[in-house]
Amino acid sequence: MKFLSQALVVVCATLFGSVFGDVAASTFSPARPPAIPLAVKSPYLSTWLNAGSDGGNGGYLAGQWSQFWAGQTAAWTGMIRVDGTTYTWMGAPTGPALVTQKSFEYTSTKSVFTMDVGGLVEMNITFLSTITPDDQERQSLIFSYLDVGVQSLDGKSHDVQLYTDISAEWVSGDHSAVAQWDQDTTSDGISYHKVYRQTQLLFSETADQADWGYWYYATKKVQGLSFQSGSDTTVRGNFQSNGSLPNTKDTDYRAINAQYPVFGFASDLGTVSGSVSTLYTLGLTQEQAIQFDGATGVVPLSSLWTSYFSKETDALSFVYNDFANATQTAAALDSKISSDSIGAGGQDYLTITSLAARQAFGAIQLVGNLTKQYLFLKEISSDGNIQTVDVIFPFHPILVYLKPELLKLLLDPLFENQESGQYPNMYSMHDIGSHYPNATGHPDGNDEQQPLEECGNMLIMTLAYAQRAQDKAYLTQHYKILKQWTQYLIQEALIPANQISTDDFAGSLANQTNLALKGIIGIEAMAVIANLTGNTADGANYTSIAHDYIAKWQVYGIAHDATPPHTTLGYGLNDTHGLLYNLYGDQELGLKLVPQAVYDMQSTFYPSVAETYGVPLDTRHNYTKSDWQMFAAAIASTDTKAMFISKVANWINDTPTSRAETDWYESTSGAWPVNGGQFIARPVVGGHFALLALQSQSAAGFHN
Repeated sequence: MKFLSQALVVVCATLFGSVFGDVAASTFSPARPPAIPLAVKSPYLSTWLNAGSDGGNGGYLAGQWSQFWAGQTAAWTGMIRVDGTTYTWMGAPTGPALVTQKSFEYTSTKSVFTMDVGGLVEMNITFLSTITPDDQERQSLIFSYLDVGVQSLDGKSHDVQLYTDISAEWVSGDHSAVAQWDQDTTSDGISYHKVYRQTQLLFSETADQADWGYWYYATKKVQGLSFQSGSDTTVRGNFQSNGSLPNTKDTDYRAINAQYPVFGFASDLGTVSGSVSTLYTLGLTQEQAIQFDGATGVVPLSSLWTSYFSKETDALSFVYNDFANATQTAAALDSKISSDSIGAGGQDYLTITSLAARQAFGAIQLVGNLTKQYLFLKEISSDGNIQTVDVIFPFHPILVYLKPELLKLLLDPLFENQESGQYPNMYSMHDIGSHYPNATGHPDGNDEQQPLEECGNMLIMTLAYAQRAQDKAYLTQHYKILKQWTQYLIQEALIPANQISTDDFAGSLANQTNLALKGIIGIEAMAVIANLTGNTADGANYTSIAHDYIAKWQVYGIAHDATPPHTTLGYGLNDTHGLLYNLYGDQELGLKLVPQAVYDMQSTFYPSVAETYGVPLDTRHNYTKSDWQMFAAAIASTDTKAMFISKVANWINDTPTSRAETDWYESTSGAWPVNGGQFIARPVVGGHFALLALQSQSAAGFHN
């Protein structure tokens, strides 16, 4: 993959040289992704550098503005003065020449750039967004780190000043809204800019950015540090001219797009001969995060970090001073994912998983208190729903792999809302609210109708959690509603009605082979649940039904006379096929319901219909889904697994798409679907960990 990346950047440098200056080609390891994560920690702290040719600049930090995942600019600027000459190392401010990017590398938690500044000094720039599944306190803090190291490149001493700023564009998607700001220092010497929407609109979004909360951009107050707030041209111009800022505060609070207010820091590093580093933190504090319709009605839920810190500035100081621990923790997680991924699928698989980790965790938010916690998930870009069951399903393998207990915190709100009578339908709800962060339910029952899909998903995920967390009590607690959903599956799963599946963009269809399989696996999952909870009569009944259904399913849904044989898109449509990703649930839960012959048949079939970047989702279109390909890969033969992994890894490196990784693309060109929307930054890439979630199963030892 690295060789391909080096070849690619030569093309990128040629394509973009006229716009972004003549720069030597950077290397990219393990690949040049479609977009590079800069600060990605929550649905609202999600900022990227577009890299693909469809709107990006090939992956160069200097010369292009960073963007919020939805596409609007979130300007983050970096400049450096060396011996009186100013260069740009991040963003696209007017004036300075660009540094030369030598290399880029990503891990599961870090994006690392190496820059050559005029042949005089080298910069090592690290964007770190921590993932701490075992530490709720740190996971609850919506902060990210920027660490900038500078060292002499030519062996000589150089006079160096460093500059960064963020713009008011971070605080709202409504750029006509008035921003307000302040500058201060904490009691332990952390200098910070505080920026926010002057009129706070609780639980409101504009263009998917939060309209409430307070943004903090901070660094250590040391000798040589100066600051300024003001118009972009004024503040940046002061640094370009003087190498410092005048320590002044602009108090003309105004619209975000009125002379674009920015909030800058300048650090005089003095004479640099060895290596020096400067650390910044950027984060969002929202005391209240979610509006939830639970057992007691609609209530606001606090961000979990408020249970650990009494003040926002206490949280800020903790984060800043925690950098050494954060670095060590991130390195351990990077190492774990690296070792496990290479063991499961080689370097190409690590290329896939390490890019997906921050994006997946960047869609969730911990809320509640020390007594009761919830984890809420936003269906980023494709709908905006909150707690979408068929988005949690492709997301959930990363939690099964890293921390199954977090899956319970995702499922809890869905159970609580439905078990308290807030949802009138007998099948599982699709989501718990039409738009994040309002988990206000669907008391009218008019959510998107995917009844077979969601009942199967809830049964499979509930058992997957209970198996790995050894939590029989959870199964007993929710047995009544799980049984209710199973009754729906018994009525509908074998011969599915004309309804949509999770792939709703493909349209509805009766008798969907893959959808029927999910329902049948759901019934067998309930058999295991029944037996584990002492309901053995139910268990025997459900097992009998599931085995009867799976025998009939093999008659209805397999094109036995095809060459090679394969499952169909729909019953009797023998000239059709599709990714049988729902087979994954059988393996994940250790059910052994589906005969091995079906697994072997599909493994033989997939290579016969594979395109350049994967196997099409089904015969109706050439597009595919990366999450479902990884589900299929996880249960495929060794050679077919390797094929899937190689094609998705090549797509990451080659795709022209330039936004935070899409899971939906053309299998032939790697581009956006011709007639489809742009699925961007979605948490479903958690499904890329499907292989590793199966590894965790062997340690569970908690089956029927």
